[in-house]
Amino acid sequence: MDREPERRPQGRDHRVDAARYRVDGDVPGDDAPRDTRTAAEMRAWARTAIDLAIARGEFDDLPLAGKPLPGPTGGTVDPDWWLRGLIEREGLTGLAPPALSLRAESTGLHAELDRLRSEAAVRSHLDDFNARIVEARRQLSGGPPVVTPTRDVDAEVLHWHERRQARRSAEAAAVPPPPPTWRERRALRRELKRRRGVPGPSTPGGHGSPDERSPA
Repeated sequence: MDREPERRPQGRDHRVDAARYRVDGDVPGDDAPRDTRTAAEMRAWARTAIDLAIARGEFDDLPLAGKPLPGPTGGTVDPDWWLRGLIEREGLTGLAPPALSLRAESTGLHAELDRLRSEAAVRSHLDDFNARIVEARRQLSGGPPVVTPTRDVDAEVLHWHERRQARRSAEAAAVPPPPPTWRERRALRRELKRRRGVPGPSTPGGHGSPDERSPA
């Protein structure tokens, strides 16, 4: 004997039940209040809620206010644009195909190299980076193509030295000079007196030092 399908009360919106189940994990009982609003009434309610939120200022000073939304540019369709942007913003590694993780690593490569203390370490890091790019280009498991270019090791090492020297110069300029010694202070006082016309030890009218006095 075939089992008759379960009958539900008339007028009940199963989509509302499904939404409540996803939120609350439970299906409302048959005696629960039902939303009998029409689609037009729901749209009117949504517009009112948006107007009230605007009046409260909840849409003021949003991060992208007056700016185009981030996404594909140039008329190209990139289905991974959101994931690519997330990885680059958050610096995520190990969670994406090599094409995306290598691009994010390339963006912060200079900062990573600047943390290394020797030229040998910089060359080793660059060799490993280039090798992973070449290996990713040979991948056969699908995924987006690898467009990250390899780096010229010698050129990158030269730039690393330049950035390092610039940092050292900036740090040296930020350190205040040591205080003058007593000899420098005495020489400075003598120079100030000379410029002001004050007689010094060796000028006429001055007392002079014992070695500078004429013999009796």
